[in-house]
Amino acid sequence: MNRSERIGYDFLIAFLSTSIVVLIIVLVLVLVCRKKPVESQETLPAKVTASAFTLTNIDSATDGFNRRRIIGEGRLGTVYAAVLDQGELVAVKRIHPRLVWINAGFGFSTVLRSLSFAQHPNIVPILGFSEAPGERIVVMEFVGSASLDFYLHQNPDGASLLDWSRRLRIAAGAAKGLEYLHEGVAPNIVHGCVKASNIMIDVNFCARICDYGLGFLGPRERRGLVGHVDEEYWRERGGAGGACKGSDVYGFGVVLLELLSGRQCEEGFLVKWALPLIKEMRFSELLDPRLVFPSDLKPFIRLGKVASACVGNSRKSRPSISQVAVILSNLEIN
Repeated sequence: MNRSERIGYDFLIAFLSTSIVVLIIVLVLVLVCRKKPVESQETLPAKVTASAFTLTNIDSATDGFNRRRIIGEGRLGTVYAAVLDQGELVAVKRIHPRLVWINAGFGFSTVLRSLSFAQHPNIVPILGFSEAPGERIVVMEFVGSASLDFYLHQNPDGASLLDWSRRLRIAAGAAKGLEYLHEGVAPNIVHGCVKASNIMIDVNFCARICDYGLGFLGPRERRGLVGHVDEEYWRERGGAGGACKGSDVYGFGVVLLELLSGRQCEEGFLVKWALPLIKEMRFSELLDPRLVFPSDLKPFIRLGKVASACVGNSRKSRPSISQVAVILSNLEIN
């Protein structure tokens, strides 16, 4: 073997050796990458779906639906404070019997299981359900405080009124919760009846939306709904009526007007009263007279304009709740 052949032979051996090493490294990497997804799936906590409770469980937890345990009543049902067998304090919503019979045969448990996957700091999670002939029950986390409606309109203690700073924070938090329902969970959830009584205020004055996705139980139930949804809602479904993200945004705009003015929503009269005041910048007449007039009006002018955009436009022209949430998250009192 001459010198040139020897060099070629050495080069070939070196090339083959390097190729084998590279091939081994690639094979090891492939095996490692294949294992990683399995390991990560095992370490991820499994999503917990809604628990199915027997009616006996619920009856025991509420002391036989004792009236002394009632903590709220609304268009869909009565809410009780309940204690489960494990000692966990929960809120139990007992759907009105009339609505139960209207929706007989509807997939109640399927809907509740789907809704229970929603988890966000600004919503009240659904923990479980119960169904029996003539009974439909929704089990929710117990928030431990009162609704925004109570703080604004039923509060007998004037000293504990929500101040301006807290109202801005509540507006921003509620917007984040609704944004999550509309865009952050699959399938997206339309609330169906966004209003102050469906926004709980916890002990840290954090806004938490409840009763989301339950509109199917009483879509045409006018009591407690008129004034909180747009006029398009009442059209026949073939005419694009009913609940949608746009009707939720309208209801949220009404909530903003309540936060600004301290007035209750009465079948649309609040919107008719407030819109001209916002347009004409008459905030001395608009803002809640029970509180000291704010020295910095800028965030409230901005809040008023957002509310006006939510309630003063048709569904197609309204902002999305994501756009609203971005604006409200930046509002502060200087």
